[in-house]
Amino acid sequence: MFLAKKKKRPVDRHIKNLTNIVGAKSILFHKEDLLSYDCDGFTIHKALPKAVIFPKNTEEVAAAVTYCDTHNIPFLARGAGTGLSGGAIPLNEEVIISLVKMKNLLSVDYENRQAVVQPGYVNLKLTNSISSKGYYYAPDPSSQYVCTIGGNVAENAGGAHCLKYGVTTNHILGLELVLPNGEIVEISEGGVPDMPGYDLLGILTGSEGTLGIVTKITVRILRSPEGKKTVLAYFDRVEDGSHAVSDIISAGIIPAALEMMDQTAIEGVEAGAFPVGHPDDIEALLLIEVDGIIEGIDEQIEQILSVCRNHNVRDVKVARDEEERGRWWANRKTGFGAMGAISPDYLVQDGVIPRSSLPEVLQNIKDISKEYNLRIANIFHAGDGNLHPLILFDSRIEGETEKALQAGTACLKACADVGGSITGEHGVGIEKKEEMRFVFTDDELDAQTAIRDVFNPKDLLNKGKLFPTPSRCMDIKKIIKETAAAH
Repeated sequence: MFLAKKKKRPVDRHIKNLTNIVGAKSILFHKEDLLSYDCDGFTIHKALPKAVIFPKNTEEVAAAVTYCDTHNIPFLARGAGTGLSGGAIPLNEEVIISLVKMKNLLSVDYENRQAVVQPGYVNLKLTNSISSKGYYYAPDPSSQYVCTIGGNVAENAGGAHCLKYGVTTNHILGLELVLPNGEIVEISEGGVPDMPGYDLLGILTGSEGTLGIVTKITVRILRSPEGKKTVLAYFDRVEDGSHAVSDIISAGIIPAALEMMDQTAIEGVEAGAFPVGHPDDIEALLLIEVDGIIEGIDEQIEQILSVCRNHNVRDVKVARDEEERGRWWANRKTGFGAMGAISPDYLVQDGVIPRSSLPEVLQNIKDISKEYNLRIANIFHAGDGNLHPLILFDSRIEGETEKALQAGTACLKACADVGGSITGEHGVGIEKKEEMRFVFTDDELDAQTAIRDVFNPKDLLNKGKLFPTPSRCMDIKKIIKETAAAH
């Protein structure tokens, strides 16, 4: 008995032409090969792309973009896929332009403290490549082991040390960009800062892949600090930890990092891959790091210890050595993934509030947790008020995914209500685009979309991201009304 041969599907002419641009080994278009590209770190929504191509240089990116523009084919750029807001999800059967093959460190200029990288270069790899010379790259998102600098530019990524050193936009000196029509342009060529005219670097950094595709990045590198010390403080009440945060900053101390985790988050990290023995009955911990000239560090540490003791700290200690400091940070930086040890699913949110509003907003989040009957863990950059409520749920239970999304929206509304923002570093993507109405008026949104239309007039590049759509306006108004009534 002979089995009939399976007929091959005819290959789309656009696939053939894109193959001619990047080569047969640098394109995926069969369904089984595309499944790995149906979402990014925001896994609640999934959709398959038309194809995924892997250009090796700027010229191939430009040729592919020109082809898509000419034939009105939607497309988007993708890095490591670690984004948490759905910015790299193909909503319109896009061609995904994956930049992972463009992964080289092109040059380092130690005298002028800058480096040039391709967009697929991994964040932490840059620091590892220059640390022997006494330099490092400051932006340090939790995913820095795998996320790419191109993706960091798209999302304006931050990290634990952005309190003192700023986010990605503070470290970008120049960009090479492929515009949505395929034209290659240089912004601040040569890494010259403070060029006259409009701040195009500022517009492009954080534009979430809607204005162009970055193909080369000039970044600022910093001298490694002479000294560094890390403090770990345990509090029986979240309020005490929150007030300690405000008083540390009020004392004139700007730590390199000032992180906080609540009891549910601590449960998660202690069940994860890097437990360090945190007590299971505390409500909050602070992880505080200071760095700089050696002579001034001990004085800052003593001030921090004093502030913590003035706020009923149960225990506070300084890392004995680099090994202990490293364990504390591994415990914190794997916090998101560690939630998988205590919950089948979790949704990461990303709001920003004034530091003085920490106790109020954390209480509101606790109320939201009770209202939706879902546990919410809080891990956040307390020093600059960047909250990350992690909403724990089980997608196997009917309706829980929707409840988690509603709880996430309520958390963002709580941040906006105290004068905060709906995102600090994760971006808007598709996850929070309707919630943009919490912080912007229709006129302000129109002004922003007008900027997008200058760069991306056909709206072929990463369509449907970042800005709200009119069809859901009533839904958001309803959520606002219900949230206000509940709180």
